[in-house]
Amino acid sequence: MMVGKPTLHYFNGRGRMESIGWLLAAAGVEFEEKFIETPEDLDKLRNDGSLMFQQVPMVEIDGMKLVQTRAILNYIATKHNLYGKDIKERAFIDMYAEGIADINEMIMLLPICPPDQKDAKIALIKEKTTNRYLPVFENVLKSHGQDYLVGNRLSKADVHLVELLYYVEELDPSLLAGFPLLKALKSRVSNLPTVKRFLQPGGQRKPPLDEKSLEKAKKIFRLK
Repeated sequence: MMVGKPTLHYFNGRGRMESIGWLLAAAGVEFEEKFIETPEDLDKLRNDGSLMFQQVPMVEIDGMKLVQTRAILNYIATKHNLYGKDIKERAFIDMYAEGIADINEMIMLLPICPPDQKDAKIALIKEKTTNRYLPVFENVLKSHGQDYLVGNRLSKADVHLVELLYYVEELDPSLLAGFPLLKALKSRVSNLPTVKRFLQPGGQRKPPLDEKSLEKAKKIFRLK
């Protein structure tokens, strides 16, 4: 029996589903997207028992309806050999992924930051990115001289990091200036054929949230 492509349920915009799309692309897995367009679409998923905690992202994969972003990412990474070769490698992949998630979360929430706090928030993100987070990954690559963060092969940590590097660059391209090895990792991962396809115009990568998509998301999720 042929199992269908994974189906991603989320609104049509960048958010918590984005890292899942990146990871599937890196794993070479084609996926379909079913966009939640209205509050009623979301209600339907909630009412038919599709959402364990009443919230999206939700991914239909291998006969399951998976929720909770990190749980979904871990499943995909394990299934497609992007989670290290043993428990020790996995511990490092997890540490790196959690660090990346910390800064990613700050960037993701920027669009809903009150306007009077935005400049301060951006300054804080820039400071933490260049002084706390990116140096860690630059030094890891420098210390072992290999192409990838863990075990000299692609893992979810590399994919999450490259996604983050794109966001950092959108914020301010000069932030990557002092990190030649990260820039090299970014182009290495971006040039994997399936990731390249994901990134090209018309691909499934989502653009930054603009006012219009933000308003739509607020409506769907009934946010003020």
